[in-house]
Amino acid sequence: MQAIDVSSPVVGLLERVHVRRGDRVSKGQIVATLESRAEQAAAELARFKSRATGPTLSAEGKIEFSQRKFQRRAQMTTEKLMSAQDRDDAEAEFKLAEAELQIAKENRQIAAIEHQQQTSLLNLRTQRSPFDGVVVDQLLYPGDVVEPTGSKKTILKLAQLDPLRVHVILPMAAFRKITQGMSAKVTLESPVGGTYSAKVKTVDKLIDAASGTFAVFLEMRNPDLTVPAGVKCKAEFPIGPEPK
Repeated sequence: MQAIDVSSPVVGLLERVHVRRGDRVSKGQIVATLESRAEQAAAELARFKSRATGPTLSAEGKIEFSQRKFQRRAQMTTEKLMSAQDRDDAEAEFKLAEAELQIAKENRQIAAIEHQQQTSLLNLRTQRSPFDGVVVDQLLYPGDVVEPTGSKKTILKLAQLDPLRVHVILPMAAFRKITQGMSAKVTLESPVGGTYSAKVKTVDKLIDAASGTFAVFLEMRNPDLTVPAGVKCKAEFPIGPEPK
């Protein structure tokens, strides 16, 4: 069984807890949210700025006008109808309009990045379940202030019950016989009872010298969550006797 404490990386007022003790949760499901009106407004403002086209259209219009003006004055200068200074002024105005367009495009790119940043900050105020499991306990309630580094940091306790993790202690004589991926039969203690199939996930490489034993960890499927966690059990492995 994997158990975690659901908290928040930011300080905030707990607005809503979407689940209760004993509820099943799925991976990615929203389980709690902090008050986030200011963050939502900031994200919306950044989104609006990233989609605003007015400055770009204005700069494009200036470019079109100043380009025609420069071309006319350049032609008139060639025909000796206008001074070179007027032509240079029109050229400078055209280049300035091009620079304004570039600035408008860069501002939109900056606004798009700010939108991503504000959206990320907003998402920090929404807590989701990292796996399929159940709600074990609720420690904070709407109206409480969540403090990531204080005493009020855990909102919920979640447990992953599928797959279940089975911890088995075996004698040193079986050390080389147990391999990763090996199947085993797990029999649960009464009154739960029942025999289930499991697979070896990890074989501990450290042998306890005092007891002459080592640990093996199995994974047992529990899709319907019918098997509770914490039940004592026995495991049988398909291994033969010691060779003579």
